[in-house]
Amino acid sequence: MNRTAMLLALLPVWFGGFSVSATELTVATFNVSMEAENYVDKGSAIGPQVLASLLKKGDHPQIRNIAAIIQQIQPDIILLNEFDYIADPAKGVQLFIDNYLAKPQQGGTPQQYPYHYYSTVNTGQPSGFDLNNDGQVNTPGEDAWGFGQYPGQYGMVLLSKFPIDQKNIRTFQHFKWKDLPGHKVTRKADGSPWFSAEAWAQMPLSSKSHWDVPVTINGKTLHILASHPTPPVFDGAENRNGNRNHDEVKFWVDYLSGQSYMVDDQGKAGGYAAKAPFVIVGDLNSSPDEGDAFRDAIKALTQHALVNSKFIPQSAGGALHSPDKPLGSTHTAGWRMRADYVLPAKNGLKYQSSGVFWPAPGEALHEVVNSRGSSSDHRLVWVKLQLPE
Repeated sequence: MNRTAMLLALLPVWFGGFSVSATELTVATFNVSMEAENYVDKGSAIGPQVLASLLKKGDHPQIRNIAAIIQQIQPDIILLNEFDYIADPAKGVQLFIDNYLAKPQQGGTPQQYPYHYYSTVNTGQPSGFDLNNDGQVNTPGEDAWGFGQYPGQYGMVLLSKFPIDQKNIRTFQHFKWKDLPGHKVTRKADGSPWFSAEAWAQMPLSSKSHWDVPVTINGKTLHILASHPTPPVFDGAENRNGNRNHDEVKFWVDYLSGQSYMVDDQGKAGGYAAKAPFVIVGDLNSSPDEGDAFRDAIKALTQHALVNSKFIPQSAGGALHSPDKPLGSTHTAGWRMRADYVLPAKNGLKYQSSGVFWPAPGEALHEVVNSRGSSSDHRLVWVKLQLPE
């Protein structure tokens, strides 16, 4: 690299009127509750067209509040969970950027995200099988490969201010649950398998998907490992959702350990083998200490040898929301649990600071976050990191 190129590489990169250091970046995750059922009366027609219409109008109060929260933190890379998948990005994620994020909300600083990754998920995809064993096939939501009333409900999108290496993205949307070594087995009361042999042979592990998205930051690569496992509830004594949540989280444990069994949707076998650092992001619906999920998988992930486990993002608002719970400051959801994670690699990244955006009374956007229905039942979680020189 010549002297001029080196100097240019060290200059700040400018987006939307503010600078981003060449080596510092903020990575975040946020379950934004931007799915159709959140916007229509019960019994009304739902589908991705509902969100598409609201994004086009650019004036929906809940979506404006979501944008205001993002503008407050100004993340460089952010995963949005529960953002309905709309097949035409120009009518989905791009409208959210143009009509909400790029316009000041609640006095916030407009944000531009020139790059994004937005793809299909398993929620709402008809299976053709009776997955909930109610004697009927294609019961809405329950008999989809991932719970959802329509394809793409509860989808996810990754926004970035840095280029995404689209050619080297790995997705595991279609990886089969049966192919996960040591997977949980769901059984009926009589001990027989819950799923039929035909359904089990095709059942994907991911309720949405698992993504490995490489992002190029000033010549360096950072892998974003994104997912949104199913909640471990809303089932019966068979605990099929609890089993799936455990195994969706366990997938990342095995992936980081470089196990060879997984094959991605592109046909490439093997776990994480890159020398570049990673950050795990998403609403994992699981806590090492609280809630209904099996705790061993999330403990193994948060304490993995490659993961920086020396900090837990916290907030004053969370502590005030759950004064009777010693872990209240670490909660990321209004229903009082740590569910959302930003877990950076131990090597290749320097931790600087972190937090859960849950403002206390008197702080900016307190009402936006704490008033029921104003934004989301989850909170934005962020970590500020530094890439090595």
